[in-house]
Amino acid sequence: MAAPSEKLARSLEVLKTLQDRDVVAIRSSDLERTDRERLVKSGFLQPVMKGWYIPSRPDEAAGESTAWYVLFWDFCASYLNERFGTDWCLSPEQSLLLHAGNRTVPRQLLVRSPKGDNKNTGLPHDTSLFTVRYSMPDQQDIETVKGLRLYALVPALIDCRPGLFQQNPTDIRAALSTISGASELLAKLLKGGHTTIAGRLAGAFRNIGRDRIADDIVATMRAADYDVRESDPFETKPPAILSGRELSPYVNRLRLMWHAMREPVIERFPEAPGIPKDIKTYMQHVDDVYVTDAYHSLSIEGYRVSAELIEHVRNQNWNPDDNEDDREQRNAMAARGYWQAFQAVKESVTKVLKDENPGIVVDDDHGTWYRELFAPSITAGILEIADLAGYRNDQVYIHYSQHTPPNREAVRDLMPALFDLIKDEKNPAVRVVLGHFMFVYIHPYIDGNGRMGRFLMNVMLAAGGYPWTVIPVEERDAYMAALEIASATEDIGPFTDFLATLVRANLEGKPGPTVP
Repeated sequence: MAAPSEKLARSLEVLKTLQDRDVVAIRSSDLERTDRERLVKSGFLQPVMKGWYIPSRPDEAAGESTAWYVLFWDFCASYLNERFGTDWCLSPEQSLLLHAGNRTVPRQLLVRSPKGDNKNTGLPHDTSLFTVRYSMPDQQDIETVKGLRLYALVPALIDCRPGLFQQNPTDIRAALSTISGASELLAKLLKGGHTTIAGRLAGAFRNIGRDRIADDIVATMRAADYDVRESDPFETKPPAILSGRELSPYVNRLRLMWHAMREPVIERFPEAPGIPKDIKTYMQHVDDVYVTDAYHSLSIEGYRVSAELIEHVRNQNWNPDDNEDDREQRNAMAARGYWQAFQAVKESVTKVLKDENPGIVVDDDHGTWYRELFAPSITAGILEIADLAGYRNDQVYIHYSQHTPPNREAVRDLMPALFDLIKDEKNPAVRVVLGHFMFVYIHPYIDGNGRMGRFLMNVMLAAGGYPWTVIPVEERDAYMAALEIASATEDIGPFTDFLATLVRANLEGKPGPTVP
């Protein structure tokens, strides 16, 4: 009789065969019952709905949402293709959000299909799928993106609900910004006689500063004897004027978010004290807080470190071969990397205290921080030097988060845009809060984004004269929850309040976090 491990190995081979064929939505019929039950019991398969499963990891905690959020879009694409063939597409509203670069997992995904049953299908973690019986758009009006059948951008703008302009202004403005001229729209507007929609779109383009497109829509429709009355579908003017040359929805979305979030930050965050005259004393405080900062920042990321270990590696008493225990070696390498990165960050702090532009400083120096953070892994032979060259080359996901970071191609556009925003920003508080938030929102690296974001935050704090601030590991849940709200709903208020409370206590000289 085969041992349990051998049986599981055989079942895993069957699962691997499915995954090698890019099967994400796994039907009951794809596996023998014994294989299916064995994989579910061992945690390698997770039920989604009756008769459907997704691959998962056995080390995930019960009820963890990560596997589902990671596979949500792939599962839906596979499931819908299996159920409807090619007779389906996402709603124009959801299509627009995806065109704008917003891949946040929705609570309810709306799908149109002539075979739809107008019923809601419950999915894990309070998500659902609603299939509406609805006629399909013309085939040329559908785009397939990573298996998802979407309304193409122009027909989505024409068919979407007017209320979307108020509900998701950042996404719609970002989508509009990718359109280079009115000709893309006019053929469909004229063919359908869409006078009301033409007026709404003309007003929308004028709202984002694309007057020429707005004028062309109105003039052409009127020349065809349509009575077009322009109306602005947005409730507010855009917080930023979008460049007519920038056609990346990711970059424009980042700029819009930054400018929309500025005022809530300014209203909630303590006023900057101003750069101190005594740089030596400020830097002594940075040195004094190092052990506490390293302990809490590393603990937030799941490393188990102590004050003794931190001091040990700070004093150079470290060798990656000293300890053969994998976990202990990992903790020691993380502590050593943090020490090396901290020294590089101190140099950046000194520069901003000398009144150098903080955006230019972090743009120039953040690559050095990152290389130092993971240099011990190079020494230990775990990473290749090429692994530390530039930003990530793969998609990343965040534990428990509905937010999906931008794809690797977008990262290369977004990082220069982020540093430009920091360079141009005059308010120190905005640089602190949005610098940290936008960095982890983009998630430019495979690993280390949280530590890098907190380093960036503290350089921005120094540039405003605020003291170095430690985010306590005891507040990790509140910290992550505030970041999630900002990422998934664009409400920066809770994250601002979280950081403001810590900084205010620091300014008032209240006791900060300690090391056990």
